[in-house]
Amino acid sequence: MLFQINFKSGMPIYLQLVDQIKAAAASGALRTGEALPSIRPLAEELRVNRNTIAKAYSELESLGVIETLPGRGSFLKENHSALRKEVRRRLLIEEIDQALVQAHHLQVPSDEFLELVHERINVLEDKQRANQDSKEV
Repeated sequence: MLFQINFKSGMPIYLQLVDQIKAAAASGALRTGEALPSIRPLAEELRVNRNTIAKAYSELESLGVIETLPGRGSFLKENHSALRKEVRRRLLIEEIDQALVQAHHLQVPSDEFLELVHERINVLEDKQRANQDSKEV
């Protein structure tokens, strides 16, 4: 799994990792039960403090996205069952609101914004189908 850290984005590194792991899980690039990279090697690869990786994993665990098994590592949980429907909905609404504010600042009309959303959904579905097809072969 490849992570890309933008040190100039202003977004905390651990949150960048959290977002990338959640996106990988949503797209199917990371499958249920699949192990996440170990903290120390990932920290060395990304050239960040181990505590940063541990903080990201802790955040993902508190969200119910991953589970950590002592001595075995961290793994993607099945169906993110700990995220109740209303909690997932609230998290999604926050993300949508941020995108809407950004679109407003960029002066993107609502119909163009919705068209872009549909386009991105199609891209995600295509990636999921491709991942499914490659796993079945």
